[in-house]
Order: sequence, then C-alpha cells, then structure tokens
Amino acid sequence: MPPPLLMDLNQIDFDRPAYDINAIRQVNPQRGAMEHLTAVVHVIPEKHTLCGYKDVTDKEFWIEGHMPGFPLMPGVIMCECIAQLAGFYARKYKLLAGDFVGFGGMNEVRFRAPVFPNCRLILIAQVTSVKAGRRAEFDFQGIVNDKMVFSGSMIGVPISSVFKPPEDT
Repeated sequence: MPPPLLMDLNQIDFDRPAYDINAIRQVNPQRGAMEHLTAVVHVIPEKHTLCGYKDVTDKEFWIEGHMPGFPLMPGVIMCECIAQLAGFYARKYKLLAGDFVGFGGMNEVRFRAPVFPNCRLILIAQVTSVKAGRRAEFDFQGIVNDKMVFSGSMIGVPISSVFKPPEDT
C-alpha cells in the first residue's frame, strides 16, 4: 500500500510554475540529456516540501534501448528526477555546503507502476532531516495520472568540484 501523499496536489496550479527550466538552470548543474526536471511548481519552505515535474517525452535518450517496442522509464532515471528536485531545494535554500549535491543513499524505494513516454511525472520531496552543511534527508514520491508510481527516501550530500586523488600508501 502506498504511503499518504506528502502534499495535496489539488492545491497546486501546474500551469504557473514557481521556477521554470531557465530558473532551475540557475540552481541545478545538469544539462542536455541529464536534465530531468522540467519545472518546480510549488515550494513550502516552512514545511521543507516542494513539488515539481518531469515531462516525459518520446525523445528521451533511453527510449530506443530500454525495453525496445515497450519504452519503460528506467527506475534509476525516476530516482535521478527526484534527486534533481531535492537537489534544487538543497542548493536554493543552502542546506548543504559544497559545489554540488550528490546521492548519499536511498532507502525503502518502491516502484509501484510503470512510467511511459508522453506523460507528466509529478515529483514531491520533503526534507525529513538536516545536518547543517553535511547531509539532508528527504522523503519522496512520484505520481502519474493520480497514481503513485514510486516512493522512498534519499540522502543528499555535498560534493566539492575540486578532485583530490587518494594519497599513495
């Protein structure tokens, strides 16, 4: 059984995003085929909750090779979509230090229904814990046509753009 929704989607105007793709690009570093967030439609800072979406098109890079003849959005791409939403919040509201937000882990991820091209994948994330500058935890959900298609929790961690190779021992 899916968990209760983190946000009442009936209260959101999906036609008037709070942040469009250009505003997202001011915060998130992903570009080209790795951009998996179309808009952020609603943010409730006092509840550390936000909602966005990915418009899944028939031009996605994975369509030709992931289940040929039956294009099914890979679960890892769904996870990347929600990570970009959570990363947007973590960077916009300065929850983490570092140059980028990276995956620190995912827990209790459940894929409940397939996602196909030409649909809107609604994404909801809610901060559940923050260790200032070092770690942010989120619960998340993905919805298509009023049906929860995946859910779980994730950890975001700061990543520095300065690569430091391990020392020789």
